[in-house]
Amino acid sequence: MAFTGKYQLQSQENFEEFMKAIGLPDEMIQKGKDIKSLSEIEQDGDNFKVTVTTGSKVLVNQFTLGQESELETLTGEKYKSVVTMEGENKLKVILKGIESVTELCGDTLLNTMTVGGIVYKRISKRV
Repeated sequence: MAFTGKYQLQSQENFEEFMKAIGLPDEMIQKGKDIKSLSEIEQDGDNFKVTVTTGSKVLVNQFTLGQESELETLTGEKYKSVVTMEGENKLKVILKGIESVTELCGDTLLNTMTVGGIVYKRISKRV
């Protein structure tokens, strides 16, 4: 499927400001800001498994499009939400007031997260 693959973080904007806004401790922000995380996406129809490895921290979320799923946030909290797909290449979800949009553009994965007017962008390339 289109999203299936591994993606290495290439660049990010507003990392520190966004992480402070969602309540991540300063020491975790400093540790994480220079680590090039690896995202692995497995797509089987409407079923997704997303694994993000940042240093020693591994975040795994599984969901089915249009169905309520329990998802873990960057701070480790878990919330129920519904992931939807817009078109064929854009995933959207709102989790604890954070709007997340993940768009696949060729071999580039663009993830934009917004909270309280702060926009955090992550650009990853397929490896």
